[in-house]
Formats: sequence, C-alpha cells, structure tokens
Amino acid sequence: MSSSIPPGGRTLGILNPAAGLKRFELRRHAPAPDLAALVDWHWVVRWSLPAPFEQEILPHPCVNLAIQVNGSIVNGLGTRREVSRLEGTGRVVATKFKPGGFFPFARCPMRRLVDRAVPLAEVFGDAASALEREVLDQPDDLLGVRAIEGLLRAHRGPPDPGLDEAMTLAARAQGDRDVHRAEDLARVAGVSVRTLHRAFERYIGVGPKWIIRRSRVQEAAERVASGASVAWAALASELGYHDQAHLIRDFKAQVGFTPAAYAARCAAASAARG
Repeated sequence: MSSSIPPGGRTLGILNPAAGLKRFELRRHAPAPDLAALVDWHWVVRWSLPAPFEQEILPHPCVNLAIQVNGSIVNGLGTRREVSRLEGTGRVVATKFKPGGFFPFARCPMRRLVDRAVPLAEVFGDAASALEREVLDQPDDLLGVRAIEGLLRAHRGPPDPGLDEAMTLAARAQGDRDVHRAEDLARVAGVSVRTLHRAFERYIGVGPKWIIRRSRVQEAAERVASGASVAWAALASELGYHDQAHLIRDFKAQVGFTPAAYAARCAAASAARG
C-alpha cells in the first residue's frame, strides 16, 4: 500500500512542511510483511525546481537508507537538525527503519552510525552498486522499493536476543506520554537506568532520554505547523515537561526557533502561493 501526504497529514520531523510540500512530492509505501518488524515505511521524494530549496528536518531516532543519483547512503540516526538541499529535477527512493530496525543489517553497535552518513557499499558491499543501478534505472517506484527489500532479505543477520525488547522500549519512549524520564522506562523494563542506556546505545544508537525529548519536540512542532492554536502550558504538561518555559527552551534548542517564531514561519509558508 502506498500513500502521499495529504493536507493535514502527519509530517513528524519535517519542519515547516507547508513550504516543502509545495516544492516536492512525498509518497510512502508500506513494507512487505516479513520486514514490517524492522521497517517503518519506504518513502519516495520527487522534485522539479526552478531554484534550489532547502528542507529542514528534525530526524527521528532511526536509520534511513537512501538511493540517489549523487551517492546512495546509509544515513545514521541524526541528533541535530538537518538540511536537505534540493535543486533541478530529481528523485530519492529510501527506506526508514524503526528505531533499532537497522541493527540486523549493520551488525555493529548502532552508536557507531550516530550523526554519520556512510556509502551504501560500506554496509552492503558489492551488492550496493547493483541495487543502485536497478533502482535508479527503474522509473516505477514500487519496483525500486521491492529491490531494496530484496537486498535487506539477503543481508539480514541472525536474531539477537536483546533487539526485540530494545525496539519495544524505544517505541514506548516515542509514543507513551506517561513515560517522561529514562527512569520510567527502566522501571517498565525491570532493569537499572545504566543497563537500559547500554542496550539503547547498542541497538538504537542513543539513550532513552534523547528519544523522549526528540519525540516530544517533534509532536510540538507538528502541532504548531498545523496552524492550530496551541495552549503551551497545557501542551507542556501533556508532554511531560515541568513547565511551559522548559518546553520552550527544549523546542528552541532542537528546532532552532522559539515556538512563536516557528509558528510565524509556518503561517507565512501556508499563506504563500506555491
């Protein structure tokens, strides 16, 4: 199943999405059932621009594999705001893994890939160049996605006893608003915070506290971008912050703007003609 991002659809991690979605098309494809435990979705971006455009991104706690003309890569978990420059005409066919989902393919502690983009061949060897040719020479996005899935099946490592639990806990850190601190997650897992942190660094790449903070700020940014009125004190409480000031500081540190300044940018982009 595939889908494009509809007006008002979820755009977590895409900053100022109204500006970007006027300049590129983004489609998502569901993974095959046998890979769904590891892959969140496949995504394809197409653009044809008269002038360069820079899309800001607040990355998810995961790895992306991207097939592109200017060099196919494995993009490790990014801890900082990123900028993707689009110019001319182009296409990227990519796979977004779940937090921890790339571990069976990397076969190394995921902290080694944090804030790194490595050539596809560094992970997949000689198979990388063949995959790149197959995907880029194939205009059908879905066939390109299936080619990526074939590579993943061929290179999937053996089961690891700690991976499933780490992925379950990472998903909870992202989505459970009753989990406010690493201590909350350690209590759920029945382990010490230190043990939990070691497992997250091995399988996910970063600690649970980072995931909790990032997912909360992504949620806040999406609400601002939607154009809805935001009651910041109430949202801070909902997301587990001590107070409104704490949320605003965290928002600015990660997004680069105060919530008010970011809201103004999003409103201007929504009002502008495409």
